[in-house]
Amino acid sequence: MNALAARFNAIFGADMAGPLAALAAVLVVFSFASPHFLTGATFGSVAFQLPELGVLTLAMLMPILTGGLNLAITFTANIAGLTLAWTLQANGGIDAGPGAFLLGSALALAVGAASGLVMGLVIAFTRAHPILVSLSMMIFLRGLGEFLTRGGDISGFPTFIAPIGHGSILGIPVPLLILIACVIASHVLLSRSKLGFSTYMIGSNIESARYSGINTRKVLVLVYMLSGVMAAVAGIIMLARFNSVRVGHGESYLLITVLACFLGGINPFGGFGRVLPVFVALIVLQLLSSGLNLLGANQHLTTAVWGILLIVVMVLRWFSAKFIRIVK
Repeated sequence: MNALAARFNAIFGADMAGPLAALAAVLVVFSFASPHFLTGATFGSVAFQLPELGVLTLAMLMPILTGGLNLAITFTANIAGLTLAWTLQANGGIDAGPGAFLLGSALALAVGAASGLVMGLVIAFTRAHPILVSLSMMIFLRGLGEFLTRGGDISGFPTFIAPIGHGSILGIPVPLLILIACVIASHVLLSRSKLGFSTYMIGSNIESARYSGINTRKVLVLVYMLSGVMAAVAGIIMLARFNSVRVGHGESYLLITVLACFLGGINPFGGFGRVLPVFVALIVLQLLSSGLNLLGANQHLTTAVWGILLIVVMVLRWFSAKFIRIVK
């Protein structure tokens, strides 16, 4: 048994055991609960619904690895989406061309980066707690968005945008391809770059990282900027999927991004975790949502189940850590 576990850890990593076990459990339970679960329709639905949640989770991941948090990701995504929508509206609305879309997307990414830049600067130079800083940014972005839109939606976009949210290439949904590209980019950044190494160092011990010569302020600013850019990508995907934008889109996603990170083995205090187990955890959560939907549960019950699952994950991780200490 120990040899098998060692081989598994060598191939996949120890942090993959939990997400893969959860994936197997969800597949087994719902395959018995509903004959329609293990079908192409279910997995096709998951493939289209997963991307915006997945990209938002990647936006949450890097701040958590530094020991922080970005509570403003959903409103950053919505403000970025609104930026793109306003650019399209100013250039003809449904008659806007690809040039207007590219300009609006660039501005949306810039808005996401600016949101992260402000948070990163405040956190890095004042040492204010990331929860308070990101909460303040969340409140600001929500209030700004409500003021500018008067609480309404913006819709009426060119038809060539629709494939970004609903199209497929060789049978693979376009938004899923975008998510996979973001997952690969995040994995490479965290595992192969100096910024990734510095991110883990700061999460492990920021003072030690500072004494070892790492410019911790610069790293924190870059991490929150990248988080804002990733949230903006999610905002663009949501605009294409829903064909409309409003400030409150995806508010429930915030809880799920944190849950996916913890289910994927990310240390809530920073310094440890990988992208791939988080990606598997995202699939688990989306399959759980689809399974509950097939059983007739509404979205509110699904959100409640996600909240309970977050508590269960934290308790199980505590028991696991205690068991390991006892064995040693």
